[in-house]
Amino acid sequence: MYDLLIRNAQIVDGTGRPAFQGDLAVTDGKIAAVGTVSGEAGREIDAGGNLLTPGWVDVHSHMDGQCTWDPTCSPAANHGITTLIMGNCGVGFAPCEPSDAAHDRLISVMEDVEDIPGSALHEGVSWDWESFPEYLDAVEKFPRAIDVGAQVPHCAVRTYVMGDRGTNNEKASADDISKMADIVREGIQAGALGFTTSRTELHTTREDQAMPGTYADEDELLGIGKVIGEMDGKAIYGVVSDWNNWEEEMDWMKRLSIANDCQINFVLFFREESDWPRVQAQLAYVREAAREGAKLIPHVGARPVNLLLSWDGTINPFSFHSNYAALSIMPYAERLAELRKPEVRAAIIAEELPLMGDEFMDTIIGGYDKLYELGSPPNYEPAPEDSIAARAAAAGVSPQELCYDLMMERDGKNVIYFPCFGYGAGNLSRQVELLEDENTVISLADTGAHCGVLCDASVPTQMLSYYVRDRQRGPRFGLEETVKMQTLDTARCVGLEDRGTLEVGMKADLNIIDFEALQLEAPEIIFDLPADGRRMFQGAKGYIATIVSGEVIMENGRYTGAVPGTLIRGTQSAPAAA
Repeated sequence: MYDLLIRNAQIVDGTGRPAFQGDLAVTDGKIAAVGTVSGEAGREIDAGGNLLTPGWVDVHSHMDGQCTWDPTCSPAANHGITTLIMGNCGVGFAPCEPSDAAHDRLISVMEDVEDIPGSALHEGVSWDWESFPEYLDAVEKFPRAIDVGAQVPHCAVRTYVMGDRGTNNEKASADDISKMADIVREGIQAGALGFTTSRTELHTTREDQAMPGTYADEDELLGIGKVIGEMDGKAIYGVVSDWNNWEEEMDWMKRLSIANDCQINFVLFFREESDWPRVQAQLAYVREAAREGAKLIPHVGARPVNLLLSWDGTINPFSFHSNYAALSIMPYAERLAELRKPEVRAAIIAEELPLMGDEFMDTIIGGYDKLYELGSPPNYEPAPEDSIAARAAAAGVSPQELCYDLMMERDGKNVIYFPCFGYGAGNLSRQVELLEDENTVISLADTGAHCGVLCDASVPTQMLSYYVRDRQRGPRFGLEETVKMQTLDTARCVGLEDRGTLEVGMKADLNIIDFEALQLEAPEIIFDLPADGRRMFQGAKGYIATIVSGEVIMENGRYTGAVPGTLIRGTQSAPAAA
């Protein structure tokens, strides 16, 4: 007898093969049979002809803290994600000295760099660890619904070894590098999937300091990289960079990969259309480097780098108005009542702000030709005529008036969309081109991070509902290739060969999806983190069931209370049956 039998499904198995009608059986958390399956099971689910896919694998999350208190790693499970990889961008919570000052230091970096409320981290993170192996043990003990995997973060390692010298980005000595390498080795041997570092000046603290490790030299980067080479290809090196000197950056990455026979996952993003030739050159570099034996894997996003602006979020177009300052610190209900008063609206709208001289900030407070109503259902590919400036001109009102009134809709929870980097073409054509490249992997959801301005954990839902089904402003993706993008491809790029396809012997992580009903819900700020911390939450409709290791964890959008999730310790080999 099987444990679970799903009948009458349209199976999209993650391999890229055409979909087919059939059944799937599960025993002991693994797929036991696929196709026409006879026999009985402890539980049967009639899929009713709906899609059956592998669970989504999210390779770029920042759940390092939340995974220790939230069993569903929300909103991951709401969007069919069954595996999350954390420790990205070189930030995390281990190793860490057992002192309040050391804890505060890592929390402040995570708060400033990833916009995760410090109060929530202070209350939610238990700190019953010092070393990275002890951190893994703590993560493993907590009951959870989905699987998580960790990477050793450069920021924490450098701070632990070098103290203030590390925090201030001073040059590491040979002894420092040796100690850091030992910690990374110990972490990987204990089950980390790899090591990550950040080299982008976007990652700064409230003191306007670059994150520890940002300016690490080649001796440090390659010295730590040698540890990856000791792991026989069973560990990953991750990099995020501004690419200001992209050829130099790609060169040391190539040399590190070849010398250590290791894979390097790197974030490939761009800001302006003028950056696009550089992106194309990097993709060409990846292809050429592969001929020399390098394994360089570009991680790309399905959306532009974006901010969601709202009254309760981190920032909105009126945040710097003096007439709004007193309201910004009010509880939500009181602030909304004030914002509804005509005289308050008039005073805020009438105030003219001087430009700050920073293009990014000036766009938020006045660049209405680049701001859009996200809407419900959300539209992540607005046209120029959809901008607040264009709509205001058509309506004969000021952009400020229209923006204010739009934000007041949905009981003051309506969101303004600012695609800040990578939307110079005015559509998603660049994202499509990146996703279509045979060497890239879909990534950059930042699940669990940028809580006041982002919820890109919803990208897997958008991939099917929009890129496959609804898109009108350009070509669509095929269903089978899109499922493969976020199952087999993502799993393999972090060394997980035991999941991502619906084949006998593979881990039974599954989604049953009503494809026609699948839809993103409008995002909104909620206050459910520890210490009533805020976050931007976005739900979804259309997921009939999400299953981890054969157990149903989400059913029709509701958590079942099941906790089959585990900590993934190290890369995973494919089962013999598969």
